[in-house]
Amino acid sequence: MRRTATLVTAGAIALLGGCSGGGDAPATAAPTTTTTTAADVAPARVELSPADGATDVAPADPVEISVTGGEVTEVTVTDESGAEVPGAVADGGTEGTEVWTPEDALDYGTTYTLTAAAENADAETAEASSTFTTVSPEALTTPAIGPLDGQTVGVGMPIRVYFEEPVVDRAAVESRLLVTSSTPTDGVWSWVDDTEVHFRPSEYWPENTDVTLEADLHGVEIGEGVWGEQDRTVAFTIGERHVSVADAGTHRLQVYDGDQLVQDFPMSAGSPDNPSYNGPHVVTEMNTERIMDSSTYGVPVDSPDGYRTPVQWAVRLSDSGEFVHAAPWSVAQQGRENVSHGCINLSTENARWFFEFSQPGDVVEIRNSAAGTLTSDISDWTIPWEEWTAGSALA
Repeated sequence: MRRTATLVTAGAIALLGGCSGGGDAPATAAPTTTTTTAADVAPARVELSPADGATDVAPADPVEISVTGGEVTEVTVTDESGAEVPGAVADGGTEGTEVWTPEDALDYGTTYTLTAAAENADAETAEASSTFTTVSPEALTTPAIGPLDGQTVGVGMPIRVYFEEPVVDRAAVESRLLVTSSTPTDGVWSWVDDTEVHFRPSEYWPENTDVTLEADLHGVEIGEGVWGEQDRTVAFTIGERHVSVADAGTHRLQVYDGDQLVQDFPMSAGSPDNPSYNGPHVVTEMNTERIMDSSTYGVPVDSPDGYRTPVQWAVRLSDSGEFVHAAPWSVAQQGRENVSHGCINLSTENARWFFEFSQPGDVVEIRNSAAGTLTSDISDWTIPWEEWTAGSALA
């Protein structure tokens, strides 16, 4: 610590008169001393996180430099070979705290050394160093994501992230799932269960919107001993708004392109014994030809209610076996009564038109059926918004 002191002393000056004679004695100046000391400047203090000697550090955890009595002047991180790890320092959000972020995520099972320097108001330097080791996972996993990168989907398609293991810390995982869109929305993540989380806005997506999901899960613990293998970015497009209304009461399928009604087809919905589910259904699959097999939803083919029927122009609406498809055998009932096993039956010509118009993510809202509300792999739009947002781990 440099210290500054100034000492100014005025010496006494004596003027002596003669031993004899009658003159007045000369005046004598009194001695004077003045001392000034600059205030001491406390040294800067540097604290680091992770602390020195820390082990099993999550690579995604923040690397923080906290300084009191000064400002950070330099931060370096080196790996086991002594090579510097590229990164940048930014404000940590609290006074006196900076966060160092690597250009590329830190590796698993690796020892790093963090060194930071700071200066106080008197330009004196203080340093601190911390050596820590990142966790060595028992296993790595990468979740499945839908929609796929580069895909164009309809306005009803939620973002879905599927994990192989139950998620131990939903909030930690959810905080690393960042969604951005060219048209801003109020979208929120909501957990279906411990292995699946969906993202949707309060209303259907705005049409013609570009959406990007950054799933930055490298360095995040997913399950017990299972960690995220890599970061993923998925970019997709919301296409034209196709929201159709299948009314089991009027036996009509009204097809909308945006706000414009473009088709009004006679249809037949589920019979009283096999009613269609009410609520918004999301198109997930499309087949020009398909075998309708009752055993896929628990009804044996050889039972009285069983069937195994080939159909054309099948547009899947749910995992409960509901489709819009061609049913030439029920044309006489279409527009008049409901006779299907839960599907929306159309003539072959109308079913082909609907198939060619549709895309995954389009919405078909079934109304006025005798069944309850849809429960399916994508029944997201049947959930009230307040309930949906409550399903977020960050709510």
